[in-house]
Amino acid sequence: MRIQLMTDGGADIPQQLIEQMQLEIVPLYLNFSDGEYKTGHSLKLADFHQKVKKLNEVPLSAAPSPNDFYEAYKKVPQDKPIIMLSLSKELSSTYQNAVTAKNMLEKEEPARKIAVINTKTASGGIALLLHDLYNKIQTGYTFEQVVQHTEERVGDTITLFVLQTLDNLVRGGRISKVTGKIAKTLSIKLLMRGSEQGEIEVTERIRGEKRAVNRFIQQIGEYTKNAENKSLFMTHCNSESRATKLLNEIKEKYSFKETFLTDTGPIIATHGGDGAIVIAFFKDRKK
Repeated sequence: MRIQLMTDGGADIPQQLIEQMQLEIVPLYLNFSDGEYKTGHSLKLADFHQKVKKLNEVPLSAAPSPNDFYEAYKKVPQDKPIIMLSLSKELSSTYQNAVTAKNMLEKEEPARKIAVINTKTASGGIALLLHDLYNKIQTGYTFEQVVQHTEERVGDTITLFVLQTLDNLVRGGRISKVTGKIAKTLSIKLLMRGSEQGEIEVTERIRGEKRAVNRFIQQIGEYTKNAENKSLFMTHCNSESRATKLLNEIKEKYSFKETFLTDTGPIIATHGGDGAIVIAFFKDRKK
């Protein structure tokens, strides 16, 4: 690769694409009562799920420091441009820390070319943007062209979530135990999406798993009528068989050019909980 691609621990990327893109990932931190861990390094995904259940808590997440990004950039040869796709600025200080590190290194080494892009999304949404960016590089786009293209694509990215349980939201104090118990009793499922500003917002509360999944699938058609030239990324939290079934239903209804399925990492799993599913794709552009 003539351009070094980077992202952070808020992205969930299929392993084959990590290898294909020669992607560098700067981890985020998770703080449990028993210590601090780095996503993907000192805390693997299976260990994360076990720890959440054992301690009956969800960790507090923390962004990589400016120095973490500085060290990651520094490892890349000076004559190799870097494009860093960051977790949404509205969800974490990751973006700002990545920019701070860029400014530090460019001051020391003025010949450096580093672009930090606020993806305004997370999980598979970042994977979608990276995949698209990589393909443009392969067709011959210059550093400047691919940065401009990707910044435009951020506005086209649709990221949708469906939560199967609210347990992690209760554990993390984001909703009360009473609300969580009522929702569980009534089998309330949350549909969520990434807003244009890059925040995660609840769009619908639906009673019943089947109705929630049907509505989740239906939403895709409200954003795109031309799926055949698009890719779809799906991530799941500890629920591969359910996610595979759901992905097959989506493929029966919409003719996406290609689809990808992978696990959500600890950052997204912290908030979504077991059974959470995220999909990301590009919406149709208005003519």
